Amino acid sequence: MIRIATPADVPVIHSMVRELAEYEKALEEARATEEQLREALFGERPAAFAHIAESADGEPVGFSLWFLNFSTWRGVHGIYLEDLYVRPQARGGGYGKALLGELARICVERGYERLEWSVLNWNRPSIDFYEALGARPQDEWTVYRLTDGALAAVGRGGGG
Repeated sequence: MIRIATPADVPVIHSMVRELAEYEKALEEARATEEQLREALFGERPAAFAHIAESADGEPVGFSLWFLNFSTWRGVHGIYLEDLYVRPQARGGGYGKALLGELARICVERGYERLEWSVLNWNRPSIDFYEALGARPQDEWTVYRLTDGALAAVGRGGGG
């Protein structure tokens, strides 16, 4: 079962974010707190949205966390999937496909024309899963990121 996350889900979402970061070999980078997630998802002006995948007995086994993006070329919003995670013991049970299916349904229902996400190059199980669904890599684009000191320097008018 896939359902919209509620404020009561914040602790389990936070826990699964950390599990995902550990799987991606970057736990030290996962600095978000439960309060930050609560504010982003359920604050006065939510910036992100989440869905929970539950097992038949109601246990949370996965989640998706996403936000809206905008295509100037298409002139409409799309969804950017920040995180998709299914706990190891529940993998192969259709939860990941159901979470992606719910986001695709939202796109179609609302007239959004893109559902996009990033995947680590070494994560072959996820790449195979996504490609089996019909997703294709956008390998003509390279993701760039400013963080920490570089972000602060550029924000002050400096930079490399």
